Amino acid sequence: MLSVTRRFAGFLVSLLPLLAGCSGPAESTDSRRVFRYNQPESLTSLDPAFARNQANTWAVTQLYNGLVELDDQLKPGPSVARRYDISPDGRRYTFVLRPDVRFHDADVFPGGKGRRVVASDFVYSFRRLLDPGTASPGGWIFRGKVLEKPDGEPSDTCFVAVNDSTLRVYLKEPFIPFLGILTMPYAYVVPREAVQKYGKDFREHPVGTGPFRFHLWDEGNAIIYHRNPGYWKKDAQGRALPYLDAVQISFIQDRKTEFLTFTQGKLDFLSGVRSGSRDLILYPDGTVREDFRGKFRFEKVPYLNTEYLGIQQDPTNLRGAAANPALRDKRVRQALNYALNKPEFLAYFLSNVGKPGNSGFVPMSLPSFNAQLVPGYTYQPAKARELLKAAGYGPGGKPLRLRLNTVAETKEYAEYYQKKWAEVGIQVDIDVSQGAAHGEMIDNGRAAFFTRSWLGDYPDAENYLALFYSKNFAPAGPNKTHFKNAAYDRLYELAKLEQDTEKRYDLYRQMDRIIVEESPVIAVYYDELVRLTQNNVRGLTPNPMNQLVLERVRKE
Repeated sequence: MLSVTRRFAGFLVSLLPLLAGCSGPAESTDSRRVFRYNQPESLTSLDPAFARNQANTWAVTQLYNGLVELDDQLKPGPSVARRYDISPDGRRYTFVLRPDVRFHDADVFPGGKGRRVVASDFVYSFRRLLDPGTASPGGWIFRGKVLEKPDGEPSDTCFVAVNDSTLRVYLKEPFIPFLGILTMPYAYVVPREAVQKYGKDFREHPVGTGPFRFHLWDEGNAIIYHRNPGYWKKDAQGRALPYLDAVQISFIQDRKTEFLTFTQGKLDFLSGVRSGSRDLILYPDGTVREDFRGKFRFEKVPYLNTEYLGIQQDPTNLRGAAANPALRDKRVRQALNYALNKPEFLAYFLSNVGKPGNSGFVPMSLPSFNAQLVPGYTYQPAKARELLKAAGYGPGGKPLRLRLNTVAETKEYAEYYQKKWAEVGIQVDIDVSQGAAHGEMIDNGRAAFFTRSWLGDYPDAENYLALFYSKNFAPAGPNKTHFKNAAYDRLYELAKLEQDTEKRYDLYRQMDRIIVEESPVIAVYYDELVRLTQNNVRGLTPNPMNQLVLERVRKE
């Protein structure tokens, strides 16, 4: 481990001349103006059309902007669009662009000088997402939502540049979370000139509008960004953003080495703490151990992620032991819920990073969440036994044996569930698969009972409740349990159209209560986000989307 760290430290020394190049000749760059973070997961592209995971999303967020962005309360607000208007019927969105947003200086433009962003740039960027030739995984943000042709393909007039400053987007029907979707990196604006010049290599030759400009990508080692001196944003005192001179992204894959590098002061922050480091830093109750108190800033906030167990409702593709009809009995599903001691699980395995899933499927970090209005399942083993007996299982009834599909990373968790279920008379075998095979089996309805998580794409409960809409069956959609309920579908369709926020939240809660009652899933816990930040970093605030926004970060 130490040898890896030494090699990393040597690589940092080799980067100093590159980092220094981002300042003017009258000043040098020191570590106080370079923000350093590590990316242990694979980063595949700096093209926002491929920002499908956290690694890509964090990297492109520093380089690009969209029409709108999320504020600290996860509400959409102006960005490149200085203002916007939604028609009374909710189907036409009009955006008026700022006149001072320019693409980064790059050799794709005449004289190497970045030009002004205009409405047709957004039309191009949005259509590019939908172009099969791009093969972007982000086309879903518009498909099924914008105005369509008779064949179901997006209309030629769904995105319209009225003039250089005015963009219109037309939806086929109202979709309330649409502004939230437009805050996603998929919807960032890119220049036609750069994409046409580089083609698929645009992934490593990014040109955006954001607070930092691309400088270097040494794959497997580091990415370097320099400050964009022409960035259009200013702080409340009128000072130009960003404050930092540079951003350095490293790629240490080993989590222990990553943590050691952070404790040595060679990284400015860490997001997420894995089991080994978590036990080192935290007591089981979630508080920081004395050895680390004051050495860095520890923050724990709600995270838009629900860890759950799914129960397949459609037996069509189930074979052998997986075809056991017991799971199609609601009482059995409810018993599985009551048998789990979620607070004990969180304390034992996660040092209380997370909250027990004692309400519905929608996580605590969303404003529509209300545990009183959507009561869920607490640990009641006696109640579990009663339900099993009523269903004809347990002592005096039929034996009950199920099979749970999981992956190696969560095998230990599955063994805990197995123990708790055995205590109420349910025998559960555990099948461990590789991640890709596990996902493929779930998507194709061949797993009767499985571990899964849902990380929100945008901050609206609709994104979670869409997992149970009958028209969203996997593999084409996110409904992996093939849950189908007519009353639920009606509520979902009403909620999509309801423009009154409180009325929409009430519909969301009615839907979540149906999920609690029917139990196609077991919400094990609502995740929390842990961040460790060096004490000299200012302006880096976590939010439930786990965004990394560096334009207002400074180091002292």
